[in-house]
Amino acid sequence: MPPPSEHTLKQFDADLEAIRSKVLQMGGLVELQIRNAVRGLSTGDADVAEQVIQTDREVNGYEVEIDEACARIIARRQPAAGDLRTVMSISKTVTDLERMGDEAKKIARIAKQILERGQLQLPRLADVNHAAEAAIELLRKALDAYARLDADTAQKLIREDAAIDTEFRAILRQLITYMMEDPRTITTAMDIIWIAKAIERIGDHSKNIAEQLVFIVEGTDIRHTMPSRASTAA
Repeated sequence: MPPPSEHTLKQFDADLEAIRSKVLQMGGLVELQIRNAVRGLSTGDADVAEQVIQTDREVNGYEVEIDEACARIIARRQPAAGDLRTVMSISKTVTDLERMGDEAKKIARIAKQILERGQLQLPRLADVNHAAEAAIELLRKALDAYARLDADTAQKLIREDAAIDTEFRAILRQLITYMMEDPRTITTAMDIIWIAKAIERIGDHSKNIAEQLVFIVEGTDIRHTMPSRASTAA
């Protein structure tokens, strides 16, 4: 079989870059979804929350479009080694972004339920907002590293997810105490716990994106390794 021509290689690179561009567009939309879902909760704006729910279809559309593009590039170009690794990692990254969109929709739906009950004072809302900002910032940094193919930054981001996990556990402990002291707060407190859990999951998916970027650039699978080991894997 003859080696691919220079034109074929350039076309492959162009196709791959187009897919990466779509991934970043999807990531930007997901980041906005998360931010708006939390804003709807914090400000009591049910319209913003509803917009997040409706826009989730657009996030899903990106996932389908990018997966189809990845399938076409595999069928037409038959990539091998590093190129195939890149395509497969892109597909996994898109799955993580879609699931983050689902978490944003979950936050928006719960926010609407809380607002429909007329609940104005929400327990641990400031802590939830702080955790949400940390998760959004982690996603933003992961997307920025993805755009620059910056594996060194990605390795550092993987360790940052632990802080979000710690914040979630603190919120959980505080809300359990809150419910024990006043059982009338159980419904709302459980809603806040589910929102905090969604934020924690968003952090996990952002970490996954960073891990996939390291795999693309370095060819090293650092999933399920300890953070201390991630910094030395390459």
